[in-house]
Amino acid sequence: MKSAVETLNPTRVRLTVEVPFEELKDSLDAAYKKINQQVTVKGFRKGKIPARVIDQRFGRGAVLEEAVNDALPKFYTEAVNEAELSVLGQPEVDITELKDGETLNFTAEVDVRPALEIPDYSGIEVEVDAVEVTDEDVEKSVEQLRERFASTSPVERAAEDGDVVTIDLEAKVDGEVLEDGVATGVSYTIGSGELLDGIDDAVKGLSAGEEATFTSELKGGSAAGKEAEVTVKVTQVAARELPELDDEFAQLASEFDTLEELKADSRKRLENMKQYDQATQAQERVLEKLLELVEVPVPEKLLEDEINTRKHNLEHHQLGQMGLDLEKYLEIQGKTAEEFEDETREAAIKGIKTQFVLDELVKQEKLNVNQEELTEHLMRRAASSGMSPDQFAQAVVEGGQVPLLVGEVARGKALAVVVEKATVKDTNGEIIDLDDEDEADEAAEAAEGTEAEAAAETADAAAEDEAAEKTEG
Repeated sequence: MKSAVETLNPTRVRLTVEVPFEELKDSLDAAYKKINQQVTVKGFRKGKIPARVIDQRFGRGAVLEEAVNDALPKFYTEAVNEAELSVLGQPEVDITELKDGETLNFTAEVDVRPALEIPDYSGIEVEVDAVEVTDEDVEKSVEQLRERFASTSPVERAAEDGDVVTIDLEAKVDGEVLEDGVATGVSYTIGSGELLDGIDDAVKGLSAGEEATFTSELKGGSAAGKEAEVTVKVTQVAARELPELDDEFAQLASEFDTLEELKADSRKRLENMKQYDQATQAQERVLEKLLELVEVPVPEKLLEDEINTRKHNLEHHQLGQMGLDLEKYLEIQGKTAEEFEDETREAAIKGIKTQFVLDELVKQEKLNVNQEELTEHLMRRAASSGMSPDQFAQAVVEGGQVPLLVGEVARGKALAVVVEKATVKDTNGEIIDLDDEDEADEAAEAAEGTEAEAAAETADAAAEDEAAEKTEG
């Protein structure tokens, strides 16, 4: 077999492959064997029909077609390996010549990873937010903890802001009560904004046994997005009572004996969380600077697939779980369809460029992933997915996703190398040392478990998976 490579553009090549006919022998034998098992000829046992009889009865062309279909993937792979190409996606194959007994010639056009030149990145400088925790931040944190330990007691008066009311709800659309529009015994804190728009004004001023009607756009259910006439009846009004901020509260709400110790711990946790945010911000800004240094051509087909995947996941998974369609989502976000298209395209381009650049750095820096690093990453991904480590690991193995996880870890290590060589200053002009492992561990521990961090990690992981599935080659 002979092959040659023609570069069509920085991200696409054409392979020209010439295969001597004798190299098709194994595929021809397999074709005759396969056809033997599929057909019957009078006078011959099944599977024992001579090749010349198959040629006479069914045509040599059918055999050649079967043999070529069997052989093409093997010869294509050999040509790719011989040229040391990093291909993306499936090739477009065209058989240019097939002469029985002489030769098989074909071409294959396919997208490839572009050759990248990573310049010196040691001069990257970025600015991040300073870690500053004010007394007001601490007070707010303690107040949130205090809210969690609030108690309620029924009162014989009209409902006010902050009260917890027990209510019954009935929603009608076009005068008809919805099948899923009735709820009883719902507990609601006035002013929390956790139910329907307009409900706060409707229940304020009502006493137990009284009701009111208001209109509101339904957020979920069978009539999501429609205007409904909602009747709300208050069955109980309860006042919330917050515990006194003293040493007794500290002992109730924490492992500390005094309120001052509790506040000191809150300050430390807030500092750790802001250090975590600062480190994340540094990584993001260093990455942006790195991408500015490298010219990265993006294959159009890969980009198109990535954009479609992102749209599909948003519409059919994320929005579906929230009971929203794309039109309603854009309305809530205050975006036009054109703005959404542009943002999706920009995000897809950045995701692809990021993978190309970091993967190139992995090779350049000769970075490897050991079992301990892979296990730690798997544990974090399992936690963000809501699965146990064993369940997540099983799903990864069964789905053949282990190489993707290895790639994620390797790219993380590559970015860490760049961040380590960058100069990171905060808004106060202080140089930030991101190599302090103890501080990093404490920050990660403080931030771990918060809804915002978990949601962000899940979204990032999903995005990485989508892009990785297309760019692993």
